[in-house]
Amino acid sequence: MKFYNRREELAQLKDIKERAFNDHSKLTVLTGRRRVGKTLLILKALGKEPFIYLFVGRKNEADLCSGYIEEIAQKLNIFVPPMNRFVDVFRFLMEQGITRKFSLVIDEFQEFMNVNESVYSDIQNYWDQYRTRTNINFVVSGSIYSLMVKIFQDKKEPLFGRADATMRVRPFTTEVLKEIMHDHKPNFTNDELLVLYTFTGGVPKYVELLVDNKALTIPKMIRQICQSDSPFLGEGRNLLIEEFGKKYGNYFSILSAISSGINTQSEIESILGDKSLGGQLNKLETVYEVVTKQRPIFSKEGTQTVRYEISDNFLRFWFRYIERNRPLIEIGNFIGLMKIVENDYTTYSGKTLELYYKQKLQESFEYRAIGSWWEAKGAQNEVDIIAISLDNKSALVVEVKRQKKEFQTSGI
Repeated sequence: MKFYNRREELAQLKDIKERAFNDHSKLTVLTGRRRVGKTLLILKALGKEPFIYLFVGRKNEADLCSGYIEEIAQKLNIFVPPMNRFVDVFRFLMEQGITRKFSLVIDEFQEFMNVNESVYSDIQNYWDQYRTRTNINFVVSGSIYSLMVKIFQDKKEPLFGRADATMRVRPFTTEVLKEIMHDHKPNFTNDELLVLYTFTGGVPKYVELLVDNKALTIPKMIRQICQSDSPFLGEGRNLLIEEFGKKYGNYFSILSAISSGINTQSEIESILGDKSLGGQLNKLETVYEVVTKQRPIFSKEGTQTVRYEISDNFLRFWFRYIERNRPLIEIGNFIGLMKIVENDYTTYSGKTLELYYKQKLQESFEYRAIGSWWEAKGAQNEVDIIAISLDNKSALVVEVKRQKKEFQTSGI
């Protein structure tokens, strides 16, 4: 699949690179969930210019440095002496930056916590010493969002305040998804576009897997996701265990409940044994940013009328169909899993259609507030979408229905 969109991000990365080369060294931090295309974006921005790319794997520090030395020697075309500590590698690179202009990329930067946590203090030390007298375009990226935030935004951490720019890479917009469908299935239906959005959440790698396998009809998408060797089956677990660590059990239970429509704190606590879960819900919202707290539009900040929603569309789908049906996967009943998705996705994607339209309205930049409204008690009347105009003088009120027989809708 070709490279899509990211025009603003590319322009910003190229601008920072030029300023690093013409003024002094700059540090750029890229965050974003796994599979969202951070590395590809960096490589695209750097183009054909030589750059040093260092990937932080979970290896011994000396082993990592051995590979880094080879990369540096090749890209800078110089002799690099043997080094077993990253502090020495980084100091060597900063010294080279006095007489050379180059880009330095460190991918999965948060993994230094598992290699040698003192690396962050070492980087801070030499960055502060050399930054203003070198010309290095220093770019770091990381997939574990909570750790990247801690490294660069926690006042207690050595690299706090050192980033010249911080960029969060997000999934594709609704318009980019339509462009991809136009390119690879010109006669696509609105239903196929909605299902692509529902199943992938616009995450580039997931979209690419479906495109490369020519799986853009609904039956083919379901088959591709639910087959025995599908990378989708373990993706949610791998993604979240990295974020949550070993104590992921309660978080998984909470997210499973929310994906099933149990979305208030009292309901979640009731189904999980009346345990107090306020702290964990707060972490899921503010630290991991996996859920969002939804209030009726126009309500006050402190209102108790709150619903929780999984903010990542792929994870919403994964918990509802993959994690919930883990026993089927364990016994190899992938045909049964496909049938469950086939029979239920039309009902499930009705809610996703509402999220699709909300995202589309957000991307238009024509509204100051977008949300839903519902009564706290009583008749439980609801309005799917209310969008307030920028001048605060008018509102768009929308009732979203998936089936034409229920309501006349326009194309998406």
